[in-house]
Parts: sequence; structure tokens; C-alpha cells
Amino acid sequence: MPTIGEHLARIRRQSTLTQEQLAERADVSVETIRKLERGERASARMATLHALARALDVPTTALLGDTSQAAARREPDHRPLSLAAIRRTLTPARGLGGPVTVTPAGPPPALDFVRRRLGDLDAAYHRGDYAAALTGMPRLIEDAQHTAMAVADPERIRAYVTLAQARYLAGELLIQLRAGDLAYAAVAGALDAAEVAGDPVLGASTVKGSSWLLLRQGRLDEAEQVAIATADAVEPRLRRAEPAELAVWGWLLLAAAAAAARDNRADDANALLDAAAAGAARLADRPVGGGHLAILGGFRAARVEMMRVEAAAVAGDAGRVLEMAERVPVGATVATVATSWQRHRLDVAWAYVQQRQYADATGVLLDLRDRAPTWLRQQRYARDIVQQITNGRRRAMSTELSELATLVGCTL
Repeated sequence: MPTIGEHLARIRRQSTLTQEQLAERADVSVETIRKLERGERASARMATLHALARALDVPTTALLGDTSQAAARREPDHRPLSLAAIRRTLTPARGLGGPVTVTPAGPPPALDFVRRRLGDLDAAYHRGDYAAALTGMPRLIEDAQHTAMAVADPERIRAYVTLAQARYLAGELLIQLRAGDLAYAAVAGALDAAEVAGDPVLGASTVKGSSWLLLRQGRLDEAEQVAIATADAVEPRLRRAEPAELAVWGWLLLAAAAAAARDNRADDANALLDAAAAGAARLADRPVGGGHLAILGGFRAARVEMMRVEAAAVAGDAGRVLEMAERVPVGATVATVATSWQRHRLDVAWAYVQQRQYADATGVLLDLRDRAPTWLRQQRYARDIVQQITNGRRRAMSTELSELATLVGCTL
């Protein structure tokens, strides 16, 4: 899909206007036009686009295009345009007769085709390519929904599992992009689809996602309660449990522990983490399988240890963070979901800053920049850490620290 800048450049050239002439006619900075056309910016304020469209004598919608890069870069003016497509899919407009939706033309795509695309977007999300994931997500959800509503048993169950996973993946992505209300709509839709499919493990995994979202919104008691209630409902018998059952149970306990830690109840958090550790020990290296993508596959003993480190960071104990981080198993970057490892390393960077070990903290952040720059750009936690380093340094700012500050959006 063409970007706003590509649409703008094409229409401007067809009108025979130069960038300078368009800027004067629209009363818009020529630099803004240049950055849009060169792809240095992927979005702009609606008022700016309206002025450009008026100057070009075209509808404003003629300029609208793919703004997923704007969301991934966290450009200042990217909302609401960068999320417009996924917003239409997850929260369609409603009239007196219900949602105003357009029924897809033609037959639904084959379920195996939809599942392959789901796997591709899952991989894009977990390698930090948020722009690609966001670009493909609306069409994926629409196709998954079209297929689920069209196929008959026994494929219908598998189709609703696919729809649940697609919506859940959208929720995970939107959480990273700090679009909490949209993420909640996505996760709620995932739970609805999982219930239609009659898959309790998948349903519980979507509850895990909603618990983490509630946590981010400061709804600590609700986050803990829904996680514990769901964990109790699906609690496996450790000796006979399937890997997916152990994994979802463990993830729910981690979510509950995170809420308890933030509620200043360290003993409750530790008890939940001890139970999760027992599940992780039983799971060991057994593959989760079951077509659950990366939703459940990152629950391992290493993830439990990372949560212990996180709880220590929440409690403000920097020394304990660094001590416990030494216990995180070597190879945890492979054994866990990448975002879990990256979040853990931010806790380590925070602890270094508290100990005034700024060079060590900067080293951790530079490694994260090299591994996952798009992910790092979205982390408010990273921005706070870099700001503390810049405020506490005694020497002139290095080029690398300046680049970090620019990446995460710090004030210098």
C-alpha cells in the first residue's frame, strides 16, 4: 500500500506544482512536504493533509496511505491515522442497525492460507518489525473472520482458533504501540472467538493478555484477580498436564505476580512465582505445540527468573536486581520470547543507573538498540532510563548516548 508521501508526490507531480509552490499554496512548510515525499516522515496532522489536499484540489482521502511506519517510529503526529485501518477492523462504526461493515467480496480465503499469513505476521511481530505486522493485521483479521463465518464443521473450530490467535496477536502489537483501548478490543474479540472454538487453553491465554493490559493501565487488583481466577479454572495436574496447559497456567501466575509486586505485596508475588517455577520445571524443554504460535511458547524457567528480577526492580532494590540477573540462565534469549528478554535487560540497565554505573547501563541499552531498535523506541521505561543517564553524567555526552536519546525521544 502506498504511503502518504508517495500519494502526495504523485498527485503533486500530476498537478505540475513544485514542492515550493505547493507549500505556498497550502500554507504548509516546504520541509514538511519534503520529509513526507522522501519518507522521512510517514504521517502528518489531519489539518496538514487537509490543507495539502485543498491546494491540490483532491479529496483529503486521496492522500491517505500506509502509516504503519509512523506508528513504529512513534512519530509525534502519527495518531489517529497510523491506526485507522486496524481501528476500523476492531471497532467498526455503528448505526441504528448495528455495525456498518463491508462484507468482503468473493469466497473466503482457504484456512491454511490464512494460517500461513498469521504465522508470517507472528514472526514479524516477534522480530520487532511492527510496521509490517501493523500493515498486514487488518486484512488478516478480516480474512480470518470471513473464513470462520463461512466454513462448516469440523473446520469451523480450527477457523475460530485462527481468528482468536489473529485478534490476540493484534492485541499484543497494540499494547506495544501503546494503544490500550484498541488492544482491549482485540483481546476481548480473541476471547469471544476462543469460546466459540471451545478451546480453554487458548481462551486462558487471551485472558493472560488482558491481565497484562490491565496491569499497564494501573488496574492492579483486576489484573491480579482475573489472572488468578483463570489460573484456578485451568490449573493442571502437574504430572499429567500437557505442555500448553502448563504454559498458560504459568503465564497467568506470572501476570498475577507482576500485579502483586506492583501492589507492594512482595510475599504474595514470591508465592505466585514459586508456583510458576514448579510448572516451568515440569515443562522443562518440552515444546508447547498445538498451533499456539509464540503466544505460549516463551514460558520457561528463565522467564520466571526474569520476573523475579522485575519484582526486585519494582521494589526499588537495584542491588538485588543485579544479583538475581546473574541467575538468569545463559541462552535465555533463545529459550524465551524476545520481548521478555529485552524487558529484562531494561531492568538490568535501570539497576546499573541506580548504582551510578552509567557506562554499564549504556552498554546494555546499546545492545538492545542493535537487537531491537523498533521495540526500544516504543518503551517509556527505556526513555526514563536514558533520561537518568543524561541527567547524571559528568562528562560530555558521547555520540552513542546522543543517538540513544534521539531514538527513545529524550530531551537533551
